[in-house]
Amino acid sequence: MPVRGQFGEPADNTLEDLDTAALEFAVGREGATPAEAELLREDLLRHCLPFAGRLARRYRGRGEHMEDLEQVARLGLVKAVDRYDPGRGSFTAYAVITISGELKRHFRDRTWGVHVPRRVQDLSLEVGHASMVLTSALARTPTAAELAEHLGVSEPAVLEAVESAAGYSPASLNAPVAGDGAAEFGDLIGEVDDDLESVTDKLTVTDLLLRLPARERRMLAMRFYGNRTQAEIAAELGISQMHVSRLLSRALSWLREAMLSDAPPPWEGECRAGHQHGMDVSVTREGTALRVRVCGEVDRDTAERLRTGLRHAITTGGAASVVVDLTAVPLLDAAGVSVLLDAVRVAARAGREICMSGAQPYVARILAVSGLAGVLRHC
Repeated sequence: MPVRGQFGEPADNTLEDLDTAALEFAVGREGATPAEAELLREDLLRHCLPFAGRLARRYRGRGEHMEDLEQVARLGLVKAVDRYDPGRGSFTAYAVITISGELKRHFRDRTWGVHVPRRVQDLSLEVGHASMVLTSALARTPTAAELAEHLGVSEPAVLEAVESAAGYSPASLNAPVAGDGAAEFGDLIGEVDDDLESVTDKLTVTDLLLRLPARERRMLAMRFYGNRTQAEIAAELGISQMHVSRLLSRALSWLREAMLSDAPPPWEGECRAGHQHGMDVSVTREGTALRVRVCGEVDRDTAERLRTGLRHAITTGGAASVVVDLTAVPLLDAAGVSVLLDAVRVAARAGREICMSGAQPYVARILAVSGLAGVLRHC
């Protein structure tokens, strides 16, 4: 059985008898060994290569390299040869359908710069072809309605296909828009996104809010998210409006300072570990004196706790003098002033000296305005 050269070279390269060659291949591989069948297959493929090249050239000028189109057409030829069944009709017709399908699939799946549905891709090609036909017939550019009538589709479908055609080869944002190449196309679109610019600040504020005491967080939420007035906040929390104003001002000042620093500053009134919020009273002996260290805000909620601590230190401490250390007190309201005045009276009755130390500027102003600074001396 002959193996190579069975089909020979065609007398005319444009008129190969592919059906005869394919039929001889189908007959020859019956009963042939695998090696002989492979050689027959290679001979048929080589014989049909010019035919595949002609089909590929039909699609030139569409933005793809001719070499790539020929490779796709040859792949379609291989599939046609491997799947060929003489009982189903002409090999040439089958090869045309298979190779053309591969070429169309290549353009549909590999060449579009933006993903577009298959139906829109096919319609886009039909619209392009119809546009050329109608332009020649009408001597002008056809309208969308005329294209729709010619193709038998709706006008919105034609408009969608025309718009989607721009996705075949989208323009680069880095393409120059001027002859000198100084500006790029991307510079002409878009604008500054203020919301995007503030993302970092929002994340920072969110983290800092979690560091505030629960009461301050609640106040900020009620004021700036709930749009509540200071009077409404004071009524709900059971404190004075002036106290709410002071607390909000202090919280906002701390947030501003924390936003501008690398490390958040300590929250005023932080006490020892494990007792960060609220108020704490501790008593230590220093020779013949007792030091009562107050840590935290002294307001209506904590005043009685301080009153009890000071009275206990004065009456049962067994010391000649008592020092009230206000270093860690960031806020003192009228209830706190009343407690300190009560401590002065208790100390006088017990015959013990009492003084204060470390008052912060804000607390010192409260003591001065209330007149307590003249009664409770500094030490």
